[in-house]
Amino acid sequence: MLIDMLGDFMRKIAYKLRRKLKPSTIVIDGIRVTAELDYIPERIRKELYRKNYEKGELILARKTLRPDDRVLEVGAGTGFISLACAKICGPERVLSYEPNPAMKRVIEKNYALNGLRPNLRNKVLAVDTGEVEFFFSDNVLSSSLIDRKHGGATRVQADAIADVVQEHDPTAIVMDVEGAEIELLRNCRLTNVAKIVVEMHPHIVGQDKIDSLSSYLVDAGFTLEESLGKRYLFVR
Repeated sequence: MLIDMLGDFMRKIAYKLRRKLKPSTIVIDGIRVTAELDYIPERIRKELYRKNYEKGELILARKTLRPDDRVLEVGAGTGFISLACAKICGPERVLSYEPNPAMKRVIEKNYALNGLRPNLRNKVLAVDTGEVEFFFSDNVLSSSLIDRKHGGATRVQADAIADVVQEHDPTAIVMDVEGAEIELLRNCRLTNVAKIVVEMHPHIVGQDKIDSLSSYLVDAGFTLEESLGKRYLFVR
């Protein structure tokens, strides 16, 4: 108990120190990411300074991925998780999608900081190929194919998830798409996929749709191995 309390105290001190010194980069579990406000909003920087950023996805991805996996990441954000995947599987085995043009420069900055360059496509992954409405939010990580009333809609280029799964042939999918996971995971061939790390969004789509998707994956042969808050790991 005393050791835990001391650990919490030291983490709080370290966070306050980072807030005061405002370092331009932060290293989280061996991954270097930019903390410059020219690249990221204050909300993300606070999470980086706390070293809690994408913690659930990082834990589950590192638990399940192996060097021979091929990863499809849907919703790259800052590129933090794609870098974590690349460190395990190699950058050439990771394909990441991120439709927000504002995040492309952030991702490329973080790739450069780590000397790794996973494959990145600045497009949305959707059910159909073509041009789709995408809703950009001032809080960049809340942007989505679903209208959450956080910002305006823009037409963006989309690749069909079924085509990309066939082309890239992933063994693992890592997905954080603010509610679009419900449709995307139902509209691709999961035959060769053995691992899915997905952040669910019941506050956006409703718990009934989350339960339905979980049942769909179980019927497809997956088992829910672990969940950390809204982050789920399905394996088979």
